[in-house]
Formats: sequence, structure tokens, C-alpha cells
Amino acid sequence: MELSFTIILIVLTCLVSYYGWKNPPFIDRSLFTPYLVHHKKEYSRFILSGFIHKDGTHLLFNMFTFYFFGNIVERYFAYVFGGITGIAVFLGFYLAAIIVSDIPTYLKEKHNPNYHALGASGGTAATVFASIILTPLSNICIFGIFCLPGFVLGLLFLGYAFYKGKLSNDHINHDAHFYGALFGIVIILVISPENALHFWNDIKGYSPF
Repeated sequence: MELSFTIILIVLTCLVSYYGWKNPPFIDRSLFTPYLVHHKKEYSRFILSGFIHKDGTHLLFNMFTFYFFGNIVERYFAYVFGGITGIAVFLGFYLAAIIVSDIPTYLKEKHNPNYHALGASGGTAATVFASIILTPLSNICIFGIFCLPGFVLGLLFLGYAFYKGKLSNDHINHDAHFYGALFGIVIILVISPENALHFWNDIKGYSPF
């Protein structure tokens, strides 16, 4: 197995999450709690919360997804910027996605002391949607059974995340999914605007039959 920076980030996230499970005070200090960020200026929570997870299922889902799509985006950045610079850009992209995806939640919940969130979902969503812009017709399979072209599944996911984010009736930070996805799309198009034309040319001839 090739040792990519994607794998390094996965290993680091697994180690930090495991440490948190064994040391609950560390989880408490790392949770994304907008109230504490706003009132106590604990800005490190923006980053630390992206490296901790609720349980093994939560961690596995995020890291499994990040593994498949992270390698695609990492290779793209390496192609565009060169090896070392590409890795630095990829790292910056991932960390910035974790932060940016939580900003709307911060603005919404900064006066709510009971709101908490954790997980790498914002960074993972950004990576998935960056990959979709690059390869929109590549199939994405759910549980290895139900498969759709990336751009179709991406549109469905964006609609679902936006709708659920407005409802705010569960304990999932759907806003992080939605804004992380938008961040991934925007960054790829800013780096290479011609990808918008490639994306359109790929999907306009798509037929499900």
C-alpha cells in the first residue's frame, strides 16, 4: 500500500480519536462547542474537533470515505503544484475545510452552551466533492450495493444536507456536510477554473440508460 499523506492523516485521526476515547477530558477540551469558542476564545476547537470521533462506527465511516477520495484529490494537487507543495496544499485544504465548514454552525450556535459537535465530516465532505468535480461520472457506491455517478449522488447529498440542516432536529451537524462540500467545489474551481468546463462537458452527455 502506497504511503500517501491521506493515509498519514487517517492514522493521525485514528490515534487522536482512540486517545480521546481513553481520556474523556481530552474529548471535552476538543469538542466543537461554539459557546466556548465565542465566550472563552477557545479557537483550537475548530481544528481539534475534526480529529476526534464519537465511536468506532463514526470514525470508520469518515476515514473509509476519506481514504478513497483523499487519494484522488492529493494526487491532483501534486500534479498541479508539484510533490512537496502539493502535499502542503492538500493539508491546508483539508484543515481549512474542517474550519470553514463549522463557521456557519458557530454563528448559529455561539450563544447555545448545550451545542457540541465532533468529527472530520467537513473535511471529508470537501474532499468527496472536490473529487466529484474532477471525476463527475465516476460511480460512488453506498454500502457497495447502490451506485450512482458522483455528480448525481452529490446533488442528492447537497439537497439532503441543506434540508436536514434547516430542520436541526437530530444530533448530526448537517451544516458541516453542506458547507464542507461547497468548500471543496469552490477550491477546485478557484485553483483550476477550466474544471468547470470539463465538469459540464462530462455531465451534459450523461444518460442513465
